[in-house]
Amino acid sequence: MKESARFFIVPTPIGNLEDITLRALRLLKEVDLILAEDTRTSSKLLKHYKIENNLKSYHSFNEHKVQHQVISLLKEGARIALITDAGTPGISDPGYLIIKACLSNNIEVECLPGPTAFVPALIKSGIPTDRFTFEGFLPLKKGRKKKLETLAHETRTMIFYESPHRLLKTLNDFMTIFGNNRQASVSRELTKKYEETMNGDLESIIDYYENNKVKGEFVIIIQGEN
Repeated sequence: MKESARFFIVPTPIGNLEDITLRALRLLKEVDLILAEDTRTSSKLLKHYKIENNLKSYHSFNEHKVQHQVISLLKEGARIALITDAGTPGISDPGYLIIKACLSNNIEVECLPGPTAFVPALIKSGIPTDRFTFEGFLPLKKGRKKKLETLAHETRTMIFYESPHRLLKTLNDFMTIFGNNRQASVSRELTKKYEETMNGDLESIIDYYENNKVKGEFVIIIQGEN
């Protein structure tokens, strides 16, 4: 293994393009290759910062195939960065498998600090932050009800991600399991121009989104059982 081999996990802005570190920008210029979830989306960020570098697609549909190619390059001494469309790779995005493969092959992995959508959503929710569980996206069908039932008596704050077209269904599922008075917070378009956070009980939040346009990517914070 060549000493120069290094795999970098580089967080990218979740909305506002200014939310990226100087170190991240330097590494994205210096590495031999950038793995991107969607090269079209990442190209906009790189173009904004005048970064010209090699981009290769790496997502959930090709990660097994690309992983072997990347490991081979790293063994030859390459320095490679992994980015995602927004936020930190590996958090509800591809990353886990290739990081595990790097570690299995004694390739050094560095993870830079940076944006992750659930952190600002949790902080501004007003819901306890001392103990929480990150649940990400719920199962769409199989195992969904069972998963929710296992969380019925969870005492820690719960964090979920959701897409706009499933938001109301998910909120109603939460109300069925947790009750209509359970405190919650729903944030969308974090760091963007139309950022919005709704705090209150589940019933009032559902009422708001039944009467307003549901748009953007959502982070849902649910208070644990008292």
